[in-house]
Amino acid sequence: MTELSGTTERTHQAEPPRVAVLGRGLVPTGEPVLRGDDLGVLHGDGVFETMHLRDGRPWLVGEHLARLAHAADRLDLRLPPVTALLDLLNTITVDWPAEVEGALRLVCTRGPEGGGPPTVYATLGEVPQPTRRARRLGISVATLPLGVTADCRATLDWLPTGFKSTSYALSSAARRWAVRNGVDDVLWVSTDGYALEGPTANLVWLEGDTLCTVPPARTGILPGVTAAWLLAHAPELGFTAAERMIAPGDLREADAAWFTSSLRGIAEIRALDGIPLHHFPSPHTARLVALASRG
Repeated sequence: MTELSGTTERTHQAEPPRVAVLGRGLVPTGEPVLRGDDLGVLHGDGVFETMHLRDGRPWLVGEHLARLAHAADRLDLRLPPVTALLDLLNTITVDWPAEVEGALRLVCTRGPEGGGPPTVYATLGEVPQPTRRARRLGISVATLPLGVTADCRATLDWLPTGFKSTSYALSSAARRWAVRNGVDDVLWVSTDGYALEGPTANLVWLEGDTLCTVPPARTGILPGVTAAWLLAHAPELGFTAAERMIAPGDLREADAAWFTSSLRGIAEIRALDGIPLHHFPSPHTARLVALASRG
């Protein structure tokens, strides 16, 4: 199984992490960026996007910025102009080695308590080795009840779901649970028995010649940029595309299943709740990886 970049692991000198702040440019990684009363810290009141840096440039940057703008609108959070955000991303990525995969994060908080401009900054570091390993070896996943019906969150227009919020305690708790229980990741399941999403990933699966994902509008899950791109380009592999609901047990009968996200790319699920999936390893994984590497 190849990586999203189409290469195997390479040895190189570690690239130091970077931080850039809007209006200040690159700053030393140890220099303060946030005030102690920043509402992004106190209340988790902010939004962010994580992008995959490949060949020195962020992949699908337009789609990520559009999702960020939607999230900010949901929170009544005032963002700087897109041109300013692009300038910030250009500042932090300049001269990043093309051969080194990067994890680029753009964060916008509401700013200091009592009023003031939003805090906007970006971070950049190498894609972690465990993330790259998941592409090669696949992942073990356990289902975890989310405690809501599949369509509950979508009907609550006040609820901050369906975007990347800096209020990240729920996702972090799920990832810690995964570590304690000896699995790589978690698949959240609704009380009415449907698979939803992972804490940091979307579910994509293959039924015959149809590439599927969970419908964000119906369920209130995060509309995945990578998942949407794959479904949009599914015809290039001879597949049709669909948004469908699926029960976790039915995933075992699918022709393949993956978790997709910006950094991890396409990671095939090799086991669900301790039961190996019969389709692993799927020949379609390499085809999807090759497709995405051309994007």
